[in-house]
Amino acid sequence: MHIVISDDHQDCIRNLSCFEKLNGHTVEIFNNSVSGIDALAERYKNAEAIVLIRERTVITKELLDRLPKLKVISQTGKMTSHVDLQACKEKGIVVMDGRGSGSATAELNMLLILASLRKLVEEVTRLKGGLWQGYLGDQLAGKVLGVYGFGRIGKQVCHLGKAFGAKPLVWGRDSSLQKASQEGFALASSKEDFFRTSDIVCLQLRLNDETRHIVGPQDLAMMKPSSLLVNTSRAELIVPGALEAGLKQGHPAYAAVDTYESEPVLGAEHPLVHLSNCLCTPHIGFVERENYEAYFGIAFDNINAYLVGSPQNCVN
Repeated sequence: MHIVISDDHQDCIRNLSCFEKLNGHTVEIFNNSVSGIDALAERYKNAEAIVLIRERTVITKELLDRLPKLKVISQTGKMTSHVDLQACKEKGIVVMDGRGSGSATAELNMLLILASLRKLVEEVTRLKGGLWQGYLGDQLAGKVLGVYGFGRIGKQVCHLGKAFGAKPLVWGRDSSLQKASQEGFALASSKEDFFRTSDIVCLQLRLNDETRHIVGPQDLAMMKPSSLLVNTSRAELIVPGALEAGLKQGHPAYAAVDTYESEPVLGAEHPLVHLSNCLCTPHIGFVERENYEAYFGIAFDNINAYLVGSPQNCVN
């Protein structure tokens, strides 16, 4: 089978142990991202199977119309809204997804929190520039760690934060609040209470029609002048431009973000990258060796299962 894998930004997939599962297949790997129907159609023109890395590539009906050879799409991680599942079904294209542990993203949340509170990057930069201490950082212990959403990753962030001595405070939909309460975590009485009370706000929501732009300027304005906002989920959870404006006004005081509306961000062409009170990382939350072995191992297993007539993890 001719398999195309795009968006392998680190050129690491061929070096994974699970890559041997594709022995016997013809595999094309591209290390960059392209956009536009013509560029995507050219990239995938020979593909009988496509392995998607999360939501880095959007598969529309218009694109599918130009890919007559395509039979299978295997998604790393859970499928979201970036693939037109109905169009795939109409064309007889089988779509399968997988899963990851979420531990890598939960760990990155803690890394960003600790690095932000202790001004780690700034201090390293000072030392490399020939200077010594320049900032008085803060500890995590004793801080109110607000976690918006109590899914797989949000739950882990609460437990990790508690281990550091933080005081987790959860907000989200009713089912999330119920689960958090059963785990023994404190609940905010309202969205307003959540943003006013939290020293740190971690966004741990899936992006969908209900959560898109769920955090607006009015929410950020309620945050403490010493607060930190961390977003490793999706940039679109926040109203466009609201975080940049809030950081300039001091609410929150600092932010750490791992996701952006349009990715990859090249040439530092995003306003948050240039703010001194924002720590920006290039969407590395799930980009970790063990996680990749799990993600791609399942994605490759899906293709092989399809070929022997036993498709698994089908979503359409």
